[in-house]
Amino acid sequence: MTQEQPEPPRRVRVTAPRTAARATGASFPVAREMAEQSELGQLFVASLIRSQLRLALVVAGGFLVILMGIPVLLAVFPDIEAMTVLTVPVPWLILGLGVYPLVIGCAVLYVRSASRNERRFQDLVDDD
Repeated sequence: MTQEQPEPPRRVRVTAPRTAARATGASFPVAREMAEQSELGQLFVASLIRSQLRLALVVAGGFLVILMGIPVLLAVFPDIEAMTVLTVPVPWLILGLGVYPLVIGCAVLYVRSASRNERRFQDLVDDD
């Protein structure tokens, strides 16, 4: 009589979906350069600082140009000074109600662009 051999256990591979997390121990050349404070790492950081400074100067310059355009507008069209809306002079309305949306718009533009610069820098650092 032959005795049946028990069947060996079947192996099952368990997998998980890939995530954005990287394996530990991976090396990032740019990150290493920055951590070691080498010339290349300093170059990358200086590039980020320059791009953020350039962005700040462009947004501030645009804000000032538009803000200085209000007195020019009033000088070119002097009839605006005589106009009123509900007893409030139109130049006051332009300055009071027109400047705040301009400030908010410039702030939103700056924050979005600065975040984009930082994301690009982070992508550069995270590349293998």
